[in-house]
Amino acid sequence: MTPTIILSFFTALFLTFIVSPFVISIAKKLNLVDDPKIRIHPANTHIGTVPRAGGLALFFGIASANLLFLPLNIHTIGILIGALILTIVGLADDKKDVNPYLRLVINVLVAIIVVASGNIIPFITNPFSGGILDLTQWSFAIHLWGLPFTFGISQIIAILWIVWTMNIVGWSAGVDGQMPGYVSISAFVLGILSLRYSISDPTQIWITLLAFIVSGAFLGFLPWNFYPQKIMPGYGGKTLAGFFLALLGILSYAKLGTALLVLGIPMMDALFTLVRRISTKNSPVRADRGHLHHKLLDLGWGKRRIALFYWCVSAILGLVSLTVTSQTKAFAFIIVAVTLAMFLVWVSYFTQFSKQHGHDNG
Repeated sequence: MTPTIILSFFTALFLTFIVSPFVISIAKKLNLVDDPKIRIHPANTHIGTVPRAGGLALFFGIASANLLFLPLNIHTIGILIGALILTIVGLADDKKDVNPYLRLVINVLVAIIVVASGNIIPFITNPFSGGILDLTQWSFAIHLWGLPFTFGISQIIAILWIVWTMNIVGWSAGVDGQMPGYVSISAFVLGILSLRYSISDPTQIWITLLAFIVSGAFLGFLPWNFYPQKIMPGYGGKTLAGFFLALLGILSYAKLGTALLVLGIPMMDALFTLVRRISTKNSPVRADRGHLHHKLLDLGWGKRRIALFYWCVSAILGLVSLTVTSQTKAFAFIIVAVTLAMFLVWVSYFTQFSKQHGHDNG
């Protein structure tokens, strides 16, 4: 690992860490806070008033490090614009909840902006044959406002992947320290993966730097969010997490398989959540108290234990993804998916008979 990569990681960590207390102060002054007595929300797991504007601290750390270490080209400009929009929407949601359907539309818009700036999935690896499937061959040129754009299956898959990941990562941010920890681990794993390829292709080093910047920023935010949390990620912090992990899965030589593995718990939890909401004729984007972390709380798990559980599983799956081939990665994902599905079913079954515990237990 080069000194520049190490420096980018610790710069993002340091900037996010030192700016967080100022964001906490600003959030309190501007009433960007979450008071469960006033803001009745089914997914709440805390008591007392907590600042919600963590997305601002994360954006500052990531954007500042990006400007210091990454080249300012069409790819990075598109990424920063997308991140800025998500941060602004996040702050608006922290002040007064934004309609979930409007947030979804904005997520799609951000994904389109980033993909239009050249951040696409050019190919995928066939997990069974080991061959490469070129997605760019199914595309055509279009002109919007006099500007040429390429549109096709590669862009469609990238947009769907970004929107999906932004939402499912946000759904797994329910207890103190849960989300920043596993996001930092996931970005670190994707950074190591990208580093392997940037050694042979130095022009791709910026992707590696971005991964370690994201990992460092979320690690710098973690001390302020760990139990008992001083600040929440808010909608902005949660969507930024999914946004950057989705991009790293695309940019790290289209290693979506690795991203799927390290995000195994959020992915399976999201699938179960969608099935449960749709089967009960509820809106798939309306929040409820049925996620895995809620069920673990009902079983009596403390918030620290739940956060550590998410971190450990992400770290284990990250190590697995770095040691298996593309062919075996597909089978590993199937095994992980089945195991997590069984665990989710087991937890769901036993929470029906367990006594409800206090939400603010550590």
